[in-house]
Amino acid sequence: MGAPHVTDRSASADGPLAGEGVRFSLDHQGVIARWSPAAEKLLGHAAESVVGRSAADLMAGTASAEVETRADDEFATVLKRSDGASIKCWLLVRPESPGDALTNWEVLITPLEPAELARAADIERALLETLFTLSPTGLYLLDPQMRLIRFNAAAEGMQGTSVSEAAGRRPSEVWPGFPAEKVERVMKQVLATGQPIIGTEKTLRPPGDPHHDHVYSTSVFRLEDDHGRILGLADATVDVTDRHLAQERLTVLADASNRIGSTLDVLDTAEALAEVSVPALADSITVDLLQPVLSGEELAPGPVGPDAALRRAASGSRGDGTRKRADRTPAESAVEVLYALEPRLLDPSDREGHRAFRDLSMSAAPGEDVHSLAIVPLVAQDRVLGLATFCRWGDRRPFDADDLNAAAQLGRRTAACLDNARRHLREHNTLIALQHILRPSGLPTQQALDVAHMSVHAGTGGDWVDAIPLSGARVALVAGTLPSRGIQAAAAAGRLSAAVHTLSDLDLEPDELLARLDDVVRRSGTVGGIDECGERPPSGHEQPRDPVDGGTCLYLIYDPVSRRCSASSAGHPWPVIVHPNGVVRTVDCPVGDALCSPGAPFSRTDFELPENSMLVLYTRGLLQQYGQGHDDPGAQRLSALLSGVPGSVQETCSGVIEALVPDQARDDVAVLVARTHALGPEHVVSWDLPSDPATVAEARSLATWQLTSWDMDELAFTTELIVSELVTNAIRHAAPPITLRLIRSHVLTCEVSDGSSTSPRLSHARTTDEGGRGLLLVARCSERWGTRYTESGKIIWAEQGTMA
Repeated sequence: MGAPHVTDRSASADGPLAGEGVRFSLDHQGVIARWSPAAEKLLGHAAESVVGRSAADLMAGTASAEVETRADDEFATVLKRSDGASIKCWLLVRPESPGDALTNWEVLITPLEPAELARAADIERALLETLFTLSPTGLYLLDPQMRLIRFNAAAEGMQGTSVSEAAGRRPSEVWPGFPAEKVERVMKQVLATGQPIIGTEKTLRPPGDPHHDHVYSTSVFRLEDDHGRILGLADATVDVTDRHLAQERLTVLADASNRIGSTLDVLDTAEALAEVSVPALADSITVDLLQPVLSGEELAPGPVGPDAALRRAASGSRGDGTRKRADRTPAESAVEVLYALEPRLLDPSDREGHRAFRDLSMSAAPGEDVHSLAIVPLVAQDRVLGLATFCRWGDRRPFDADDLNAAAQLGRRTAACLDNARRHLREHNTLIALQHILRPSGLPTQQALDVAHMSVHAGTGGDWVDAIPLSGARVALVAGTLPSRGIQAAAAAGRLSAAVHTLSDLDLEPDELLARLDDVVRRSGTVGGIDECGERPPSGHEQPRDPVDGGTCLYLIYDPVSRRCSASSAGHPWPVIVHPNGVVRTVDCPVGDALCSPGAPFSRTDFELPENSMLVLYTRGLLQQYGQGHDDPGAQRLSALLSGVPGSVQETCSGVIEALVPDQARDDVAVLVARTHALGPEHVVSWDLPSDPATVAEARSLATWQLTSWDMDELAFTTELIVSELVTNAIRHAAPPITLRLIRSHVLTCEVSDGSSTSPRLSHARTTDEGGRGLLLVARCSERWGTRYTESGKIIWAEQGTMA
């Protein structure tokens, strides 16, 4: 309808199809000077491509001999078309100004085969009719007033309107629900400027699929005749819904690559999958994970059975946001997918699909029914981690194979990130377990110190503090840091802490204990690529750096009887001391070299503390926001916090952590706070004894009398036995002066000191021997016993009877 006058317009009155000649002009040198539109139509060459060129460039050769020359100025030849084809023509050449030697020449071309041109016209008309009948591209023709003239069958299917109903009316009049204002603005712009608009997208619901949106790409062109007269508009519309959906899937996958796996948290990863998928790919989603994934445990390879324990990790719904949930198990039919390990689409018409749809209908919005379901197993390295269930409801188009493929790609990426998060969680749990072992076991109730400690775990794993009971009611306070990170550092810290505990049983002075600790570390393996013999392995065989290499350790002993501290440091910060009056000071002594460093021997510093003083030991992570020196802002900030300390040691410990450690700590932190107490004459008594065997009976009597005054008569018998044996050994095998001391703290300690450095040896006497059982009796009657060396000799001590 209305098309014939459009196609007839191609046969203009001065065109070659009218039977008239085609003209162009040559100058006196045979160069084309003018080129008419009719010549362009006949030969296909645009004017700008031929003007200025020699006319010989148009010649394809002479005509056959049978064609005769009509006159001197008219002959037959073959001309070349722009598409490479040849056309036989008569050429009539006449001067425009006869008698002028420099005149231009007019050339008139008459085709010898008008039937071929007629066939070309037939082809054009056939092509035009095909576009209007068979082409899948919607084609609309409009007049200059934007009234519809004609549109093809594909356009009828898009709009559901026939040509007879729409002819002579504007789009806004024919399709009221159509976004006509936007389309007519585009058409007006094309009519005004002549510049085509390419690829404008619009969304419609065609009559053939009224429940789903389709996306169409529209291009609008202005139609003109040879004289530039505006004939109307052409609108070509293509259904690009599949391309649009493919682009949406690619966008979802690109978004997933940036958001899924951005953290090493299992629930955050599951939530990211839900956020990426809704509403771009699905109307709702549920993410269910195996219990070992949530707890960071190891997984067995291969599929899992229907009885797998799954927990809801995240769920999301269009218009309802994303929620984390771990209190609901998925549908039975969904779990069965984990056995096949293949993503699948479920059909609500079959029995299995019906069960799943019924179970998942609660994830839809109120009043909506789930009509399309895609279940994707989450599998990484042949280990099943869980499954994701994608749902669509309402008027959204159902899932197809391409959607399932996109969901499977999301599942693969999510599974890989979940597996990384699971492994990280497992390592983190292992690290926390190792660090838990490093926590101080706590001191029994006693009068020497009140101790509190706190730790902040950031993943480094190499920080620890400790409090170790020693003989004579003394206590050792320890702090250490390793430069490495992770599980290896935590394991090495545990090894170092165990070594400190073992060496502390030897009752060594702090500087000697650190020296032996350094020897233990050096002998434990290769340090820095150099073995214990000082040799570096050959190239290509260097050993990895020992995590203890470069570690630091502070060892401090507090004696509540003398109120003295003795401390040594291997590269670790000295403790901060807070006096009872609130004055804060630090130990004014250089820090020694770290462990395994080729420095000078470790030094020792001794100082006395008033009763109720406070010792604050910490690792370097406490001041990670500041510097580490005494004059740095971190040390000044710590001193300011501790001045005028309020309350208990636990409050002090918590306050220091909260004030100095950032929320997102980079390094681990360990802090130990201890308040000192003194053991006065009511807890300690000593006697100087002569080196005479008769003194043994007197020593027993003195000990019994003292226990009676302390109301500890139940320990009198064993104490008499211990005192008798220790004093007898000192008189027989050692040198004066001999001193007996009893200390009442959390245990009863009996000490006998002498002037000899000879170490006693525990022996097992034969049945026929008259002696040799003294130390064996002491060991059997006491809970602990040992030897402590002093500058003038040694002390043999024994502990018994833990006190409440």
